[in-house]
Amino acid sequence: MSYKDKIQTLRAAHEALLSRPNEPLEGGNGIYTKYQYPILTAEHTPLEWRYDFNEQDNPFLMQRIMMNAVLNAGAILFEGKYTVVARVEGADRKSFFAVAQSPNGIDNWRFWPEPVTMPDGNNPPATNVYDMRLTRHEDGWIYGIFCVERHDETKPYDTSAATAAAGIARTKDLIHWERLDDLKSLCQQRNVVLHPEFVDGQYALYTRPQDGFIDTGKGGGIGWTLTPDITHAEVRNERIIYPRAYHTVYEVKNGEGPAPIKTAKGWLHLAHGVRATASGLRYVLYMYMTALDDPTRVIARPGGWFLVPEGSEYIGDVMNVAFSNGWIERDGKVYIYYASADTRLHVATTTVDRLLDYCLNTPEDGLTTSASVEKINALVAKNASMSK
Repeated sequence: MSYKDKIQTLRAAHEALLSRPNEPLEGGNGIYTKYQYPILTAEHTPLEWRYDFNEQDNPFLMQRIMMNAVLNAGAILFEGKYTVVARVEGADRKSFFAVAQSPNGIDNWRFWPEPVTMPDGNNPPATNVYDMRLTRHEDGWIYGIFCVERHDETKPYDTSAATAAAGIARTKDLIHWERLDDLKSLCQQRNVVLHPEFVDGQYALYTRPQDGFIDTGKGGGIGWTLTPDITHAEVRNERIIYPRAYHTVYEVKNGEGPAPIKTAKGWLHLAHGVRATASGLRYVLYMYMTALDDPTRVIARPGGWFLVPEGSEYIGDVMNVAFSNGWIERDGKVYIYYASADTRLHVATTTVDRLLDYCLNTPEDGLTTSASVEKINALVAKNASMSK
């Protein structure tokens, strides 16, 4: 086969992957629908990012730059298209952001020709950036808040010692990004999310304070703070609005996912929870609701997890992980973009009505076995009475 034919074969296989229809899976829990295939993987990235197509320079048609994963993506409806800013990880472990779009939010996803060039601004250069939350704010900007990882220079001989901060950038076109100052905080911060509306005339942030890069330490859960100037954002009067709790799905860690969705009955929140198991940490998604007049007041806490890795989703770079930092609501339908095993990106679809029903009518975690059994028995009794 000639060099030209090899390239044509490669491009044909790539196009078949990109244009493959994605069918809904049968069954499910009635809350959301999952789909047959991941929507984005390392193999979906543009061939031009991976191959040098000059025969003289690359006679064996090798991948010169290999991609490892496509995962945790912010999401937004942009110019009528379903749009994600995905975390793409190369074989060198460095993550970067890249924009991909779909006409229907489910399949035929295409990356833009080039990844995002994220400036450092006035901030020290980052070793790694990832997990961007996108918020279309009422001030007219689209904001991206993401984790910024740097080596902990207080431990020069520990090559795994790191610090986490919240990087902030804004854009109008998803191409040109204005980098603002990193969020100023007395502790490390991860999973910071911008609320889409002003609160008391200030920018509102969901935070996740932690003592170390991995360990939350005394950090108590999902926090909340107001800052008057987003260009020099600072954590002030931080308070926890959704605490961690013993023997729950958010026992070890929890953090806000995407920016919440506003509904007539309150703000819908998607979050991740982490607990320890014999095989390591288990990441799941859970939901809660807050009041329209006070986004810090929790009005619904459905117990347990909302979405977990299933089947092949369980397997990957980091086993037993489901994570989401992006969803899109359009005309009452909700598209949830979640990653599995830190390896690939999926979509699950549902509606605002279903999510409200789930949040408002799922029993809370009673925090004891007896409380769990009591809820089940109450449901059994109710169903028995219906059959009489």
